[in-house]
Amino acid sequence: MKKFLGLILCCAAFASASMIGIDALGEEQIAGGSAAAAGRGFAGGAKTGEAEGLSVINPARMAFDTKVVFNLNFLMDMYAIELHSDSYFTSNISMPSFNLSFPMGDFGAFGVSLWQHYASSIRESVVDTLSHADARIEYKGSVYEIIPTYAVRLPYLRNISLGASVHIVMGSMVRSLTLGPNKDGVADEDMWATNNAELSDYVEGSWEIDHHPAYYSGSVQYRGRQSSFYFSYTTGYTLLNKLEYNLRFSELDTLVPSCIERKVKIPALFATGVNYRLAKRHNVMMDLQWRKWDEDVENIGHSYDMRSKTETQDDFVASIGYQRDGSSLYYDPFLDRVTYRAGAWFKNWYVADVYEVGGSVGAGFPLGRKGISLDLALQGGKRFSESEGNWEEVFFGIRLGLMGIGSWGQSRR
Repeated sequence: MKKFLGLILCCAAFASASMIGIDALGEEQIAGGSAAAAGRGFAGGAKTGEAEGLSVINPARMAFDTKVVFNLNFLMDMYAIELHSDSYFTSNISMPSFNLSFPMGDFGAFGVSLWQHYASSIRESVVDTLSHADARIEYKGSVYEIIPTYAVRLPYLRNISLGASVHIVMGSMVRSLTLGPNKDGVADEDMWATNNAELSDYVEGSWEIDHHPAYYSGSVQYRGRQSSFYFSYTTGYTLLNKLEYNLRFSELDTLVPSCIERKVKIPALFATGVNYRLAKRHNVMMDLQWRKWDEDVENIGHSYDMRSKTETQDDFVASIGYQRDGSSLYYDPFLDRVTYRAGAWFKNWYVADVYEVGGSVGAGFPLGRKGISLDLALQGGKRFSESEGNWEEVFFGIRLGLMGIGSWGQSRR
């Protein structure tokens, strides 16, 4: 168990992230970013089944599960980033989510999730051939959440369920900007007197919720014979980032550190979605998430004359998807038991004038007779901006998910 938890925290530390908003909160993972959800364009929050599992945006869905669901997801991201004539390429690997849920019959269902909400990660060196100066930049940050969830179906209206979840926030942030020596203008005969001293602006800190242990989500789900839909509300909260700033000289000497607390007010989130089932195994789905930002985000940069704030806008995600469920009969042909998915989405970032379009395809491959499946999703798209100061990014990602389904605690027939 200790090794398993260590793997989870290690993957959370090596988080993939975009260059956009890196001084603010970084890249926000779309809620419900499992491999299965990614394969259908991050739609399907209203889809129910015996093993759909926990949803961080719609906790009520879990009440309709009939089996224990274990879900572990990995993401490998690749970015091609451009700004004017400059270009940059990076790739990262992370674990965006881990879910475990237990049905308890008439007593509802309980689950827990580890979700990486925001992430910023970059490490790069830059050399200026004109001034003979060099610089190194490194960001390592992640805001992740542990989310206990409970859901239950109503006693006399069994096609309606209620769900609630508690989001316990934690995380860390490290930023380092190092300026190398500039020997431009020093005569060759005096070069012996120079040294390789470097000046580093080093910042580290932690994430938590200001004056509160957590924030909360609640939702209601309706499941009909052909159509299902949900409504979800997530409370607003204020993120507190306690930072310590240090100026280091060649890593040998450090000035007196200064401590700063930056606060980021995250607004409430509204979400809804619908799933329509055709011919038993074909599903068409659509989801919408919306959040209204009223305040800009204070940046982590407080030195080198960097921008102090990142302007915000109302952010939302509109997604549409399709899924053909695989056959549950083990003796059916393998291709008939495979689940096929496709989808697309449009996203308004919380960063002003930044937009994202993407598409995906995916499949779920059954492994053995016990309901275990391997989910694979290929996703790609572009992030673009109307502002001169933001990067444009083309991204491609591969998501792998391992879903285990069992009947733990239930008697054999």
